[in-house]
Amino acid sequence: MTTRERQTVLVVDDAPANIDLLVSSLKDEYHVKAATRGEKALQIIRSERPPDMILLDVMMPGMDGYEVCRQLKADFTTRHIPIIFITAKIGIEDEIHGFNLGAVDYITKPISPPIVQARVRAQLALFDQNQVLDRRVKEQTAQLHETQLQIIRRLGRAAEYKDNETGLHVIRMSHYSEILGLAVGMNEQEASLLLNAAPMHDIGKIGIPDCVLQKPGKLDADEWSLMQTHCQVGADIIGEANGSDLLEMAQIVALTHHEKWDGSGYPCGLKGEAIPRIGRIVAVADVFDALTSVRPYKDAWSIEQAIDFLKQGAGNHFDPHLIPLFLDALPEVLAFKEQYAETRYCFASKP
Repeated sequence: MTTRERQTVLVVDDAPANIDLLVSSLKDEYHVKAATRGEKALQIIRSERPPDMILLDVMMPGMDGYEVCRQLKADFTTRHIPIIFITAKIGIEDEIHGFNLGAVDYITKPISPPIVQARVRAQLALFDQNQVLDRRVKEQTAQLHETQLQIIRRLGRAAEYKDNETGLHVIRMSHYSEILGLAVGMNEQEASLLLNAAPMHDIGKIGIPDCVLQKPGKLDADEWSLMQTHCQVGADIIGEANGSDLLEMAQIVALTHHEKWDGSGYPCGLKGEAIPRIGRIVAVADVFDALTSVRPYKDAWSIEQAIDFLKQGAGNHFDPHLIPLFLDALPEVLAFKEQYAETRYCFASKP
């Protein structure tokens, strides 16, 4: 088996001796990465392709393992990663707390290499089986699922129809979002959710007056302030998720796709990692398609001009980790752009 084919395990422990033992126990079967702090582990996970499993020490200086787990499970792009806690002190309450956070297992110290190998192998196999079962369930409920998705897509197109864009914008940017989601390590199910949640990003424009939304010139301060409310309006329209991952993701996207990495975005002025990554992903996809599309107030930018804009915006407008991944996937992005090009379709005039 080549290193490229191996699954990746991230080991997080503040004791170098424990890291050495865990790495030596797993390196023959897996590609192993290591971090000595919770903060560093999150940096690795969010700036590279996420690992297939995480072995996570509970007690660490600074951010402990429970907080690392909580943050990962709160993020749609990392919540699927199986986490095994490693700890020297384990009581029933600690164990329950870890499982409630989303951990799949515990390994107690002192570390036994055969136990580590067996637990990792078993949990990865179980994760793979669950992925297969999820796909089968999805296939069996395909008709109902497709009906739900059609409703979501039509609502997304309703917002675009009220604006000065065609429904093809939401189709293109949704595919770009899915591509980028897969590039950052989302599994197929989560990326598919993003594909179908992204069309709802501008649903809040339904609540913006036409005189503002369709104004051909630059908005004044009051009009711009009103326009910025469409994010919160969209989140309010989508409402409570009530257990639906799709609606939960759509609400997050609607609320956060205009936030900027440097904190200068809206509606909440979130900064950096405080912006949910699915919002950051949709921001890149939305802006790229808007730049490269014709609008009544502008010509379409060239691909080269749009790429330069993304590069210049990395670290201020956009998550700097996402731009290289988007550019690496550009051939696939452009294939969808061509497939859903405006010139391939005819549209009736808007009222």
